[in-house]
Amino acid sequence: MNDTAQQMPDEALPADAPAPLLTPDKAAHEPMVVVENLVFEYPGKRVLDNISFTLPRQSITALTGANGVGKTTLMRCLAALHTPFSGRLRVAGVDVVAAPRLCHRRIGYLADFFGLYDDLTVYQCLSHAARAHGVREPQAAQLCEGAIHRLGLQNHCNARAGQLSRGMRQRLAIGQAIVHEPEVLLLDEPASGLDPEARRNLSQLLLELRDYGMTLLVSSHILAELEEYSTHLLILRDSRHIHLQQITENDDHYERRLRLSLAEPRPDLAERLAQDRHVEGLESHEDAVTFLFHGGRAEQHALLRDLLENGFPVCCLSEEKLHLSDAYMRGIRNADAPRWSVEE
Repeated sequence: MNDTAQQMPDEALPADAPAPLLTPDKAAHEPMVVVENLVFEYPGKRVLDNISFTLPRQSITALTGANGVGKTTLMRCLAALHTPFSGRLRVAGVDVVAAPRLCHRRIGYLADFFGLYDDLTVYQCLSHAARAHGVREPQAAQLCEGAIHRLGLQNHCNARAGQLSRGMRQRLAIGQAIVHEPEVLLLDEPASGLDPEARRNLSQLLLELRDYGMTLLVSSHILAELEEYSTHLLILRDSRHIHLQQITENDDHYERRLRLSLAEPRPDLAERLAQDRHVEGLESHEDAVTFLFHGGRAEQHALLRDLLENGFPVCCLSEEKLHLSDAYMRGIRNADAPRWSVEE
């Protein structure tokens, strides 16, 4: 194959470039991303003002907030493309400010407006990206083949990037971001411009990347497109307030919406439920109540037992799908707190 990327001289590559491999042997409880007291300023404007959060390993975190609030700036700081005014950032154990080149080997980043070399084939684009990250042959070829199979691009290897559909171009761009097998993947508005089928395929791809061992941070202001794959929600409300919340079940304690129905009406039901510290957001319906529950199965059992012992004719207690919009609105309501951590 006449591969432009493979003709690059080895002397152009850093001599100490390590093999970019995932590190699943690291302690699972250690956060993959740590941000402490981050401050970033453009001339005349402070965009990020003393924000802090951590992201767990092998999670998919939805980064959301109003347009212009600083989501892209935050992602570029994490990608070592912006230098913060002050604060500490660690990604995959690397100090982003002190070692930006090493950080680039540990992360993949896809900007909102990404670029492809339209005259190169799919394989050449991936090979060029691998070599740009310091991966030598024959490992570069092996990683390209792996990315092609992982992204379902087997039938497009020899197609030029400029001939691909929008969905396939998006997959190729993600391939360029992950071909060196980073531990962290940062995606800025990845579903922008995609049709419904391509969005569904993208969701499945992101879940597969998480299962492969990657930690993902995905920025978007469209909650519906984040709902299918996100495990955590990171809300950037303004320059100073950020809120991280777990939104999926990966242990016994997670936020969920419950629906409680009675065999006959009891006007004191809502008052009784409000006394439980695990209950909030009560909504009364014609024949039932719904509420957010923050506790484990044992606490849920205790609530049900209390209702039955006090004569409430419970006929059904079921779990409803908790939409990302529920978690977002809850985070907005609570955003006056000075610091945030993972909420379970």
